[in-house]
Amino acid sequence: MSRILIRGGRLIDPATERDEVGDVAIADGRVVALGNEANDFSPERTLDAAGHWVIPGLIDLCARLREPGATRKADIASEARAAVAGGITTLAMPPDTNPVMDTPSVVDLVNHRADMAGAARIAPLGALTQGLGGEQLSGMAALAAAGCPALSDGGQPVTDSLVLRRALDYASTFSLPGLLTPVDPELAQGCLSEGPTATRLGLPGIPAAAETAGLGRQLAVAGATGARVHFGRISSADGVRLLAGALRENRALSADAAIHQLFLTEQDAMDYDPRFHLAPPLRDIVDREALRSAVAEGVISILCSDHQPHDRDAKDGPFSSTAPGASGLDTLLALVLRLVEDRVLSLHQALATVTIAPSRLLGLEAGRLTEGAPADIAVVDPNKPWFCSTETLRSRGKNSPFLGWEFSAQVRHTLVGGRLVHSIAEA
Repeated sequence: MSRILIRGGRLIDPATERDEVGDVAIADGRVVALGNEANDFSPERTLDAAGHWVIPGLIDLCARLREPGATRKADIASEARAAVAGGITTLAMPPDTNPVMDTPSVVDLVNHRADMAGAARIAPLGALTQGLGGEQLSGMAALAAAGCPALSDGGQPVTDSLVLRRALDYASTFSLPGLLTPVDPELAQGCLSEGPTATRLGLPGIPAAAETAGLGRQLAVAGATGARVHFGRISSADGVRLLAGALRENRALSADAAIHQLFLTEQDAMDYDPRFHLAPPLRDIVDREALRSAVAEGVISILCSDHQPHDRDAKDGPFSSTAPGASGLDTLLALVLRLVEDRVLSLHQALATVTIAPSRLLGLEAGRLTEGAPADIAVVDPNKPWFCSTETLRSRGKNSPFLGWEFSAQVRHTLVGGRLVHSIAEA
């Protein structure tokens, strides 16, 4: 294993509130010294980080990689490489693959493909129920033994509340959090938030009640179990209010939002551009500001890309007939840093939402820049602008709603387990 010294960077770690200029010494895949303590380290390779930020590698809590089952859109290798180019060193992968990730054999396949790719780590999320059918519990003990750090409904809510209660109870016996999608499927029949914009465009609308109805039921069940429960992709002001009240009573709960929801609104879909067909749908500016406030106040503690790469055919056609979802790996860090530029979050707050917060939820070692931690690290030039275009996106999914945007920071180097897996030369 190589010995690498990252020299002279600004070391930023939200987990310890470290913020200082210094060195990082890496050996045997782990951080062995930081700051002045690295003075006596003899490296085999040195990375000059002067003027750059040295941060923990990002942990993306929700990234569909399309393998197994839909490799015409993307695969584990392509998306793991795209991730590290964007400073992401761990991808949490929902279980709604084909076949569903409800057995150790599918988990083993994913882990094998991730090892072959040699880029970002993959954290496979096991299915709460067999086939995500919402009827029979999955073999949670076997999934935990295979390496699943959490169990998820994979975007397909368990509609039988008794089954959900038993699933959360069972998951808690293995100390695994349950990741739920707060939506009532019967109310979520549409493609844009219900309101004036959907009416003007003649598109079927999804009311905020689709979120609050689903969330309210799941909160009640979660409260009856005492299990650790995480709610994914909160999108509405009503959902934030409901969640905030529940958090005051139950500290075992947490939530995340997709980063694009903090920048876009339903108005962005006015030209019927299918890149803005998302699930949950884009809502209005009141909802967007509520989400921003919720992140700043800690009601929503995690931001994720909700990465969903699609091929051209999936996004070609009338708005309502196209597949929902956006490609998000390439822009996650850039958008998180844009929240700092917009004075929504401090730099430490912003980075915590994509490093230590998801790490704690999943019980990972990564997500911190401390001695003894895995050397999962991103070196970022904060003054290197780049344009988001189909050419600059590393993901096979080019369906980004941020095409044409300019961002201010670029990842120069990424290390995973002490290996340099992404590097670009200085211009």
